[in-house]
Amino acid sequence: MKRNKSYALTNVLGLALGIASAVLIFALVMYHLSFDGYHSKADRVYRITTEFHGEELTYNTGVTSPLAETFRSDYPLAEKVASVAAIPDRVIAIPSANGTEAKFEEPVAFAEPEFLDILDLPLVRGNKQSALRVPNTALITERIAKKYFGGADPIGKTFRVDNIFSVTVAGILKDLPVNTDRPEEIYVPFEHLKQHSPWMVEKDWWFSVSRSLQCFILVKPGVTPVRIKEALIAMSNSHYNAKDAKYFQFRAQPLSDIHFNPNLNGPVEKRNLWALSLIGVFLIITACVNFINLATAQALKRSIEIGIKKVLGVQRWQLFWQFMVETAAITMLAMVLALIMAELSLPYVNQLFDVQVKLHLFSDVYMLLFLLALFLVMILLSGSYPALILAGLQPVLALKGKLSQKDAGGISMRRGLVVMQFAICQLLIIGTLVVAGQVRYSRQADMGFRRDAVVMLPVPNNEVAKLSSLKAELSGIKGVESLTFCGDAPASEFAPSTSIQFGSRPKSEEFGISTKAGDANYASMFNLQILAGRNLMPSDTVREFLVNETTVRKLGLAKNQEAIGQTAVMNGYKGTVVGVVKDFHNKSFHQGIDALYITTLRDNYGACAVKVDMANMNATLGAMKDVWAKVYPNNVYKYDFLDDRIAKFYDRDRIILNLIQVFAGIAILIGCLGLYGLISFMAAQKTREVGVRKVLGASVQSIVWLFGKEFTRLLLIAFVVAAPLGWWVMNNWLENFPYRISIGAGIFMLAILVNMTVAVLTVGYRSVKAAMMNPATSLRSQ
Repeated sequence: MKRNKSYALTNVLGLALGIASAVLIFALVMYHLSFDGYHSKADRVYRITTEFHGEELTYNTGVTSPLAETFRSDYPLAEKVASVAAIPDRVIAIPSANGTEAKFEEPVAFAEPEFLDILDLPLVRGNKQSALRVPNTALITERIAKKYFGGADPIGKTFRVDNIFSVTVAGILKDLPVNTDRPEEIYVPFEHLKQHSPWMVEKDWWFSVSRSLQCFILVKPGVTPVRIKEALIAMSNSHYNAKDAKYFQFRAQPLSDIHFNPNLNGPVEKRNLWALSLIGVFLIITACVNFINLATAQALKRSIEIGIKKVLGVQRWQLFWQFMVETAAITMLAMVLALIMAELSLPYVNQLFDVQVKLHLFSDVYMLLFLLALFLVMILLSGSYPALILAGLQPVLALKGKLSQKDAGGISMRRGLVVMQFAICQLLIIGTLVVAGQVRYSRQADMGFRRDAVVMLPVPNNEVAKLSSLKAELSGIKGVESLTFCGDAPASEFAPSTSIQFGSRPKSEEFGISTKAGDANYASMFNLQILAGRNLMPSDTVREFLVNETTVRKLGLAKNQEAIGQTAVMNGYKGTVVGVVKDFHNKSFHQGIDALYITTLRDNYGACAVKVDMANMNATLGAMKDVWAKVYPNNVYKYDFLDDRIAKFYDRDRIILNLIQVFAGIAILIGCLGLYGLISFMAAQKTREVGVRKVLGASVQSIVWLFGKEFTRLLLIAFVVAAPLGWWVMNNWLENFPYRISIGAGIFMLAILVNMTVAVLTVGYRSVKAAMMNPATSLRSQ
């Protein structure tokens, strides 16, 4: 290695990049696979979910409020059954001795006491027998206790939740690990949900499902998923008529599936983890290919050494193991460098991919086994072929310096390996371009409503009497152009839905419909186009509906005007359709446009949407904060912009894009090293030919093309391989989007152009250096 520093450095760097990438990918995959696996009874824990079998199959993480008690009493399959409702962004008010209050926003879990027996939520202080059984008590984690009360004893301390009820800290829970999908750190008795959200706990109402109200069960040993499914089907048949039992279907979701089921808000799909693992394998292979190319290119330079050793009686197997030991030494250096690179890059990886991965390099048994296996595999892949080639060189030819390309391992295999590298790079570049294009389209395409310069201000829906004061105060701010009170913006990640019955149509013709609550300014504020009829009246007692075009089509009506005057009934409310709005996207582009209605329902106004003038944004937001403190002194002021909220619909796609971009970049870098290895081999083989050509008057440009035409051909072959595969893979991915970009020829042309540019820059230096060599030196080399 001392005599070939450039060779050793290139090999070590190439292998280190591949190993570092593999280590980070392994850590990412293991991090996601570990979610909620620490619970001691995880294999027997299930979450009951709801499926709605209408015209389209939809899913909900929640259940109807009577389900938990019904399953507990009527179906003896579970040791424990518990309802839990996790409500995000609750205002926690901590009183102080001087009369002021510190306010925080935290998710709060309203849970039945059995929940502590289903999941491992160990108490470090407090009485488990009374935990969540005594009204007006709470359990908090160690972290929350320190955050709220500092070094003081938290037991016996009180705080208020949403200015609705007060609780006293009765127990301290051990801090939760980061790898959990149940991150709530404040638990209060389930009965307080009646005070907070009474509509969630209607014991005899089987037709309302909230995604927040969930049911967990710990089944008895030996109970199979089939038996649970049969019990849930029987439950539906017992509490619904035949039509509704077909529509409302309950399913048991294993705890291990919660993190990976996108239909039920799982943040990661397992197929993405396997795809990521495959990318890691590709990166390791390309790093090994680089080593092979460079090692066999060095064979000619080591021919004299090998010939002398063979003449002195060194056996072929001894030479083989010598080169394998050399490979092991280089791989060990590369692994040390790779671990340093992985550790240094970990904070950026966590930020980029929104994870909290830690590298337990020497304490995690799985990581140690992975590193050992990776070390051995890389030695085998990288070293065996070059060692066989070098150990098999003929001593006479080696001493005379008359080795041919075939003797040095041949160039065909190296060409094939470089084609594979190019193909992998182009495949990743195609993926990057398609994902980036779709994410950009999803974030910028017209959704059918105004979303620019709209501030979403959450308002407490338990203080509806203050809405008029808030409106008057906000309207007086110079930078506020218009505002509306609503349940949510026109597009939201989770759209509440219900069933609706129109006119005198039979109940069998009910269908699912998304619901939107908004005042009379909702349509004008969001620039919704009314195609027929009129806008809603500013009344909360007269029930009127705006419906969209999709609803009209579902009703089988030929014209929008025919919907005007139709009566509609849902959830006990009866009203009249007064207008039809043009279809707008009410969810992300992952889903189609739902049938929906908009109505004034003051009790459901949980947000104030404010259209602001961007010219003096900071002053406007400051004035809004002052108004909030005046109207809602007991609540935390916060806001977000609607376009930012919509961008979050595509966080999962953004993470996929980040993954592809990062590892595509690494693959290209490793590929450049591989290409450099091939050009080095070609330059060594063509040294004499280059000298002859220069003596005969060949220009530098023609000699550069001598090398350039070779990699151009390999690049085109790789494109022929990568293009159809890339189209197939990315077209399948785009099927997740009803509204999507098309994969045009421009994407493939850009992919090969990027790859060509990088290759030209890589090859340029080495080929020009070979072309500029003194012909006399070239002719004496062979």
